[in-house]
Amino acid sequence: MNDIAKTLNNIRIKSPLVHNITNYVVMNSTANALLAIGASPVMAHATEEIEDIVTISSSLVINMGTLSEKWVDSMLLAVKKAKEINTPFVFDPVGVGASKYRTATALKIIATATPNVIRGNASEIMVLAQQASSTKGVDSTMLAEDAVSGAIEFSKKLNTTVVVSGAVDHIITGDKISTISNGSTLMPKVTGMGCSATSIIGACIAIESDVHLACTTAMAIMGIAGDMAAELSKGPGSFQVNFLDSLYLVTGDIIKDKIKLNV
Repeated sequence: MNDIAKTLNNIRIKSPLVHNITNYVVMNSTANALLAIGASPVMAHATEEIEDIVTISSSLVINMGTLSEKWVDSMLLAVKKAKEINTPFVFDPVGVGASKYRTATALKIIATATPNVIRGNASEIMVLAQQASSTKGVDSTMLAEDAVSGAIEFSKKLNTTVVVSGAVDHIITGDKISTISNGSTLMPKVTGMGCSATSIIGACIAIESDVHLACTTAMAIMGIAGDMAAELSKGPGSFQVNFLDSLYLVTGDIIKDKIKLNV
């Protein structure tokens, strides 16, 4: 618990620059989520500046929610540069399995440079682990628990940390598994919640070299902020506003008091 609280505190002290190549739908919400927890977001997509921005950033977030050829080129340049200079990066394979192009793009990104973290819903992780062939757009058709065995093997194969989001979040690094059971049923009713989790992972891996701890911290922050926001909300609209406030207000002491962690 102390390590999780310390990671959040260090984000607020150091305000790491987190470079996001993300999708049109969530740019505003993920940038605000990063600002709320104390990180500094940059959203840069042009191939002409990608390598420069990666070089000055503390971490990289790759989110393929809205794909286009030029953005894919930028993603590939970014991950290649990140690995070259040892900048940690997290990959969100949004909707992988929904189309051949989307699946091919996800596999190409991973082949170009192995992410430090891959975060997705159960369906997305199962597609990447070759235990399923398709998804329902960007929504999961499976429980997080369904993807655990495949995620373990996938994590071992790539030597990376895999985060499976759901009602219970699973953080998997080889045979090491941690679960976070915080969160609200309103969260799937607001677009960009998973993408915000990915960006917050980006902030945590910028500060904490223990990637498993960083991911556990990020999912705890997300889940606890969701719990806090739900107590104040009447529906998805008010939840979205209250969630941002809750990210800003969550503290190490609140995490210690509210976290539902199993390791």
